[in-house]
Amino acid sequence: MTTSPPSSSDPSGPGRSAAFERLHERVRRWIWDQGWSELREVQERAGEAIFDGASDIVIAAPTAGGKTEAAFLPICSLLVGSATGSVRVLYVSPLKALINDQYSRLDQLCEHLEIPVHRWHGDVDGAQKHKVLREPGGILLITPESLEALLVLRGSQLGQLFNGLQFVVVDELHSFMGTERGRQLQSLLHRLELAIRRHVRRIGLSATLGDMEVAGEFLRPGRGQFVTLITSAGQPHELLVQVRGYLRPMKSGPPKRQPSEHSGGPPGNGGNDESEDDISIALHLFKVLRGSQNLIFANSRMEVESFADLLRRECERLKVPNEFWPHHGSLARDLRHDVEKMLKDRSRPASAVCTSTLELGIDIGAMRSIAQIGSPPSVASLRQRLGRSGRRDDPATLRIYVREGEVTRESTLQDALRLQLFEAVAMVELLLKPWYEPPISGQLHLSTLVQQILSLIAQCGGVKAKEAWAALCQSGPFEGLTTAMFSELLHALGSQDFLAQCSDGTLLLGVRGERTVNRYDFYAAFVSPEEYRLLADGRPLGTLPISQPVVEGMSLVFAGRRWRVVLFDESQKVIEVVPSAAGKPPRFGGQGRLKHDRVRQQMFQLLRTVEVPVYLDATAQQLLKEGRDEFRRLDLQTHRLVRLGETTYLFPWRGDRALNTIMLHLRALDFDAIAEAGLLAVVGAPQEALDTTLRRLVEAGPVDAVALAAAVRNKAAEKYDWLLPESLLCEDFARRALDPQGAWEALKEVVSAAKLWL
Repeated sequence: MTTSPPSSSDPSGPGRSAAFERLHERVRRWIWDQGWSELREVQERAGEAIFDGASDIVIAAPTAGGKTEAAFLPICSLLVGSATGSVRVLYVSPLKALINDQYSRLDQLCEHLEIPVHRWHGDVDGAQKHKVLREPGGILLITPESLEALLVLRGSQLGQLFNGLQFVVVDELHSFMGTERGRQLQSLLHRLELAIRRHVRRIGLSATLGDMEVAGEFLRPGRGQFVTLITSAGQPHELLVQVRGYLRPMKSGPPKRQPSEHSGGPPGNGGNDESEDDISIALHLFKVLRGSQNLIFANSRMEVESFADLLRRECERLKVPNEFWPHHGSLARDLRHDVEKMLKDRSRPASAVCTSTLELGIDIGAMRSIAQIGSPPSVASLRQRLGRSGRRDDPATLRIYVREGEVTRESTLQDALRLQLFEAVAMVELLLKPWYEPPISGQLHLSTLVQQILSLIAQCGGVKAKEAWAALCQSGPFEGLTTAMFSELLHALGSQDFLAQCSDGTLLLGVRGERTVNRYDFYAAFVSPEEYRLLADGRPLGTLPISQPVVEGMSLVFAGRRWRVVLFDESQKVIEVVPSAAGKPPRFGGQGRLKHDRVRQQMFQLLRTVEVPVYLDATAQQLLKEGRDEFRRLDLQTHRLVRLGETTYLFPWRGDRALNTIMLHLRALDFDAIAEAGLLAVVGAPQEALDTTLRRLVEAGPVDAVALAAAVRNKAAEKYDWLLPESLLCEDFARRALDPQGAWEALKEVVSAAKLWL
C-alpha cells in the first residue's frame, strides 16, 4: 500500500501547522519520509520569522533540539528553483568535523531539492573547491579560517561568487562570542558585505543562552536590538546531577592500595605516582561508565592522559576490552577521529577522557552521561558539555568529581574553606537557574585587528588608511578603537616592515607582512596558549601555560608545591622560581579561564546558608560542612579581612579580573599580594599600614588599569600581540584582564566590613 504525505486538512502530523504548510512541497515530502509527526516549537517559530520577516535571527535550543532544521527547512524552501549562479547560503561553523557532519545531513535533504551543497575547508581537495568557483550555487559550508583565505586569495572573485547570497548561517554562535575568533568572524562577515555592497540576512544557531540580547548584538554589532530572538520553549530534559567529594591525604609516600570492588587491587603498580583520590575516582568511573558511551572531561591534557591510563590499566587488570580513550588537541588528527568514530558507533561501548575538544557539536550521538573531574572552567562550558547527554526522552546525567586536601597545620585557608567544592557547587546552582557567563564587554582584540589589517590589504591589493579605518573600525566590529590608537598601530606595523606606504598614501604589505600573509597558519586568528618552562635552581620542573598576570616576586602553584617567581623571561618562555615558605598550596582546578563575579558571589551565598544540595554524596556533604564551619569560625559573613599569623586574607568575593586588579595595585605599592582561589593573600604587611592603604585606595576611586598593566610581564597572550607597541598592549590587556570599577567596589566592601585579627 502506498502512503501519501498528509495534506493541510489532515488532522494528524506536521501538516496541521502553518509553518509546515508554507514549506515547499518537496521539503514537506522529505519531512514525511523522515517519519516526523510534527515540527518542533522552535522550528514553527523560526519558519514564521524566516518567511515573514527580513531581520537577522538567533535560534537557540539545546543540543539536538532541531536548530539546524529550524533554519534550513524554510531556507531550502526559498532556494528551490533558484539555487545556482551564486552561493545562496553561507554556513559558517567553528569545526571542520562539524561541517562534515552537517554536510551529510544537508545533502540528504538537498539532493531531493536539486540544491548543491559544498564543503570548503583545509581537508577538502582542490578539485571540489574549483568546482564551486566555476559553478557557484546552493549552500557553502566553511570555517572562519577558510573564509579568511577565500577573501585574501579570491578577493576579485567575491562579487561573482556571492552576488546572489541570501543568508549567512553561523552555527555554534555561543562558541564564538567574546573570543578572538569571534571578532575575526564579525570582521569577515562585515568585509564580505562590503565586497558585495549590501547586507545579507544572518541567522545564528546557538545553545540556550542566559542573555539572548548579547547574542543578537554579537550577530549584528550595533543593531542587536533589531535581531529576532527565538528560544526553544520546550520542556528541558530531566537532569540527574551528582557531585562527589574525595579527600587527598596530605602525606608523602606511595598511596595505600585498597582492594578493588571487582577483585584484587586498583590499577597501577608501586612505581606509579597516582594518589589515592585519583585511583578512587578512576575506579568509580570504571564502575558506572563501563558498557556505555560517555565523555569524561578533565581540566588539562596531563589529567586526560593520567585518567585514560588509569582506566585502561583497570581494563587490562580485569582482562576486559579497553573502553576508555584520550582525546585532546595534542593528539594526531587520525587518533582523535578514531575516538570520535568509536563514540558514534553504538555496536560497542566507548568513553573518551577529553579536554574541551569534545565540547562543540561534532556529531558523536547522545552520550549516556558526562563526567567532570575538578571544578569546570566556567558555567557556560559546563552547559555545553552537559548538552552532550540527555537527548530525546533520556535524562541528562552529570557527575562532578571534586578533590580536596586533608586539612593540617600546614594547610592554606583556601583548603580549610573547601573552595574547590564550593566553586563546583556554585556552578551547578547557576547552571540550574539558568545563568551563563556573558562575554567581557569593551575588549579591543588588537591582535585580531592586526590580522584583519593585513588580510584586508592582501584582499584589495592595497588600501588607504582612512579606508581601512572605515571598514574595520568606523563601521566594522573594532569600534572601540580611536583614530589615534589606529594610527599608532599602523605606525608600529610600518616600523617593523609589516606595512609599507606609497607616495599617494596607499598601504601595502611590507616584506615581513607578505611573508606572514603567505604562511599557512595566517588565516587563524587564535593561537594555543604557549607553554612556559619552569626552572628551579637550573633544574627543569616541567612546563605549563600561564594565563594569569605574572610579576616577579609573586607565587604560583606547580607539582603540588608553591613557588616564588624570581625571573620571568618572556622571550625565552622561561620562569625561574624558588621554593616559597607560604605552606602547601590548594588543589584548585578549572584553570585557564577567568572566573566571573557571579560565580564567586554564588560561592559566598552557599557558604553563608545551611541548605545542603541534594546532589552531594556523603563525602561532598562532609566537605561542605567543614567549609561552612571554617567560614563561621572566621565570621566571614560579617568580615572581609582576616589576619592569620603574618598573612592577611582579603575576601572580595569577586571574579578574577577584579582580584587581579587589586593584586597588581597592592604590588605596585610594595605589598606582597597574591591572588588565588578567589581570595587575596597579603604576606608580611603590618596591620596598620595595610589598613591605611586600603582606605586610601577607596578614597582615590578606581585605579588606572592601563598604568597597572605596565608591570605585568606576560601581557602578550594572543597571536599578534608581539607586534603591538607597549602602550597599546597595556590598553588591550587592561580591557581584557582587569576590572578597575569592580575592584574599587570590592575594596569598599572590604573596608566597610568589620575586621577580625587572629
